Formats: sequence, structure tokens, C-alpha cells
Amino acid sequence: MPTPPRTADELRATWDAFWSARDHVIVPSASVIPVDRTVLFTVAGMVPFKDFFLGDETPPYRRAASIQKCIRAGGKHNDLDDIGRTNRHFSFFEMMGNFSFGDYFKELAIPFAWEFTTEHLGFDPDRLWVTVHDTDDDAESIWRDAVGVAPGRIQRLGEDNYWKMGDTGPCGPCSEIFIDLGPEHGDDGGPATGNDRFIEFWNLVFMQFDQRADGEKVPLPKPSIDTGAGLERMLFLLQHKPSIWDIDLFEPLIDRAEQVCDTRYGRDPEHDVYLRILAEHSRSMAMMVGDGVMPSNTERGYVLRRIIRRAVRHSYLSCTPQLVTPPLIDLMCEVMRVA
Repeated sequence: MPTPPRTADELRATWDAFWSARDHVIVPSASVIPVDRTVLFTVAGMVPFKDFFLGDETPPYRRAASIQKCIRAGGKHNDLDDIGRTNRHFSFFEMMGNFSFGDYFKELAIPFAWEFTTEHLGFDPDRLWVTVHDTDDDAESIWRDAVGVAPGRIQRLGEDNYWKMGDTGPCGPCSEIFIDLGPEHGDDGGPATGNDRFIEFWNLVFMQFDQRADGEKVPLPKPSIDTGAGLERMLFLLQHKPSIWDIDLFEPLIDRAEQVCDTRYGRDPEHDVYLRILAEHSRSMAMMVGDGVMPSNTERGYVLRRIIRRAVRHSYLSCTPQLVTPPLIDLMCEVMRVA
């Protein structure tokens, strides 16, 4: 069995190698500024491929995989108020995804995901749970009969297992993979309980419909696959950290925020939130400016301005009069190698 990745660079390399070996074209990340005008930012890995799913463009490949830069900081996808206070919310994150444009469907997407999770990430199958949409008999039978997941670890959910790009666009039922963090994190009962003991790290979307503005769902030309796995969340699980803020992508940024703010992380819970926000916002600021967003009073520029102001405000709350964002941005470019 392969040695599981432990760092962000190793996880990216493992992801690309796995899908390349299964005839997927490795597609570089697109800009956080989408071509699609129905969303303000690239909010998911499938956004650059939207026209392929809809049949409006002919894809140059039938299978693809990517690690896409994403921004969620406005409209339907607005996580700003939760940043720094949970292990799940970011304004910028990297979404790993594999895609089939009318090539394979559930019969391969599900076994592929299980193979990568258990053999290449080394996750214990006995700690894994799966959810499917409450109408999706096919997905449940594949998980149970083809993959071998125990029936008691497969749960059916409603709207939580139906993915939509937005008010309009590609959509379909989905299946999510969760890992059990253990009894110290809450009661047993699986993901349906909604407690933090069970953390979702991979969503397999079975793209089947185009959601129209009038509410009608029109079947897509060909059923397709869109999956999304948060790189940061997978690293949290792979590195066995007590918090996602301790992974190798955030640790040096929080260290730098400590130095600039002349405070210690772990000493005061509220000040810890301030330091996390400074570290997290440095990533989204750098990525937006790097892709051409400038602060303004409207649309993307307003979101960037708001994030800058939030970072500055939390630096003041941490009691420092020093410039905070320049040293954080410089370090962030080193961490992400985007300078």
C-alpha cells in the first residue's frame, strides 16, 4: 500500500498521480475570477467546466482532475462570519476534484473515491461513513455491493445530499464520505446526527440536471461526474492535528501573525480567532489581487475591500498598531509558491 501523503505538496502530487494513472487530464487551476457570470467568484472546482456539463461546449477531454483555487465570501457562498471559529469555513481554499464529461458515472466514481481514500490516503475503512440522497438506490447499492461498505454505515439524507451550483445551473444528487473522529468528539449515530464527530471530506456529485430560473430541472445531455474534496480538510485528517489551523498551510502564517501582533497563539481564545482570521485572510487577499481583483465599491472589489478591512480590524483588536498584511502576504506567497 502506498505511503500516505503528509504535507500539502505531497497531497497535491498524490492526487495528480492517482488521476493521471486513470486517464484523467490534469488541468491547472483556473482564475478565482470565473468566466461564468452567474457567480462572483470561482466557488467550486466544477465552475470552469460548467459549459462542458451543460453541453454548450465540447470538452477537449472526457476525464479531468484539478486542484482549483476557490473563493467563498459573498452571496450564497458566504462563510466570512464563521472564519476562525470553526474547522470548516474559509474565504479561500483549494478544492481537489475529478470530473467525467459523459464518460463514466457512479459505477466508477464511487470505487475510484474509495480506492483513493483507503489505499492512497490510508484512512481506516472502519472509521468511514457514506451518505446518499434519499432517492438514490443506485449509489447505495454500489457502495454496499461493489465497494463493500457495511449497510449500517450508509445513511440517506434529503437536501443535504442534493448539490446545486446556485439558483440556476448544473445540479444533481450527491454522495458524501465522512470520517469518524471518535467518541471524544460527540455521540455515535453517523453523519445524520449532524454533530462534529463526523466530518465530511469528499462530495461526489452525480450531475444529471440543469436547474432553470423557472424552477424546472432539465436533464443534462449526458450524466456526468463532479467531485469536490477540500485540500485543507484532508490535510487536517492526514496530519492528525487538533485543529485545521495547525496544518502546514496555516501554521507558518499564524506564527507570522503572532510575531507581528506580539502575542501568543493559544493564550486567549478570542485572540486566537483574530490570529486565524489574519492568517486566513492573507490567503484570499493574495489570491484575489494575484488574479486581478482590485479593491472597489462594487462586486468582487467590494468583497476584497471587506476582507482587507476585516483583517485590519482584527489586527487592531489584537492591540497592534503595526502593519500586518504586508509581512503576511509575503510569507503566504512563499507558502503557496505564487510570488
